[in-house]
Order: sequence, then structure tokens, then C-alpha cells
Amino acid sequence: MSARFYADLALVTGSSVGLPEHAARHVQVLRLQPGDSITLFNGQGDGQAGSEGEFEATIERMGRSDVQVLVGAYTATRREAPRAVHLAMGMPANERMDWLVEKATELGAASIQPLMSERSVLRIKGDRADKKLAHWRGVAIAACEQCGRNRVPVIHEAASLNDWLKSRVGDAPPAETGTRLLLSLRDGTQALAGALDGRGALTFLSGPEGGLGPAEETAAIAAGFRPVTLGPRVLRAETAPLACLSLISLLSPT
Repeated sequence: MSARFYADLALVTGSSVGLPEHAARHVQVLRLQPGDSITLFNGQGDGQAGSEGEFEATIERMGRSDVQVLVGAYTATRREAPRAVHLAMGMPANERMDWLVEKATELGAASIQPLMSERSVLRIKGDRADKKLAHWRGVAIAACEQCGRNRVPVIHEAASLNDWLKSRVGDAPPAETGTRLLLSLRDGTQALAGALDGRGALTFLSGPEGGLGPAEETAAIAAGFRPVTLGPRVLRAETAPLACLSLISLLSPT
């Protein structure tokens, strides 16, 4: 299997294009040479609505910092999860957020919304937030290159939980926009497996270290989120969303 690279370009069979900086640098690091075959994907397929796939390509020229390739045949290849799952979670601290973005991408998350809540350890804004966002998008791209996904999940700008929930209140009802689920330790909460009805999109909300506060859970429920549980054990902030993604993928209809 040839090395895979994300290229945010319009790819057309038979065209010669220069690779984006990050892809060109990766080709250089791998010591690939003219004539070597690679695989390119751009998240847009062949430009047709709803298409998903990747292109063969051949390295034509290697410069000091640029790489020119000839785009070859397109192959329609579907590797997305059976259901679109939009993950919103309180950001775990330090490198755990990087790990969560990487693994959530591998497990098929359609989008990731980093949130800051009352118990959040990691809080970012301004230039630091912009740099973190660019870094997490790079982590997601690298994960797609490795795992075979042809669509890069959307990584949204970090937001406060309260502001994000307020924006949800004005949305169309969950029945029209997809199911909204909240990971909760409340007594009498429904098991996640029993809440996975229908085939529509899912928005899954999970808290940071220590979980969401009572008032935050109440606000989430008011915004249309249904409390669910993974069982009696308390999972780490970076483990719980991944367990949910795995279960959702397993139980969702294909």
C-alpha cells in the first residue's frame, strides 16, 4: 500500500500539481523519489456530490522544499462510519487532547467540538487557541492519512460550554437535526445502547475531568440532550468519548 497524503486541492486525473507544504515535507522525510507511487485524498472525492475516494499519483519532481506529482486514476472508496457522530467534549488536559483527537478521528467522528466547562483544566483563548486549533487539525489530518479515511473531521474552535449550549437551544428540534446524547452519571440514566434508535446523525456531549456540573447537565438537557450511561464504572475524560464512538459504530445500522 502506497503512502497516503491529504492534499487540500482540486484533484483531476491527468493533472500535474504541487503538493501542499505538509505533504511535501512528509514525502521528503520518507525519502520518496521521482517515479514512486503515492495516494492522495482531498475530502472532496472527484468533485461529484456525495463522492468519497482517493487518487493514485506518481512523483514527477522533487525540489528542495516542493514536490510535483502527476494525478492518476480515481477510486471511489467509502470508509466513513455508518452514522455521522459529532463529538462535543470538555477538553482533557495536556497531551490527552491530542490523543483524543487522533483516536476519535480513527474511530470515525464526523466533527469534534472542544469545550471549556466549569471543571475544565485546559482553558485557551486568543493566539493560543488559534495555534491549538491548527495543531489539532494537523493531528486529525495525520490520523486520516494513517487510518485510510478520505474525509477529515471538522475540528471546531474551542468554545465555552454555556455559549455552545445556548446556540443549540435555537436549533431545530433534535428529531429534525439528529439525536443528542449526554454522558451522565445521574441515577436512572438510560444505557447508551438503548438510546441508539434511528439512523440519523448523533451529537454526543461528554465532560472534562470530573464531568459536567449539575447545572451544566440541566442546561444540556434543556437544550435537547438525553442523558445516557456506559455503565457503573467512571471512565477518564479521554476514554469515555472513544468508548461511545466504538459502541455507536458497532450498533449502528450499515
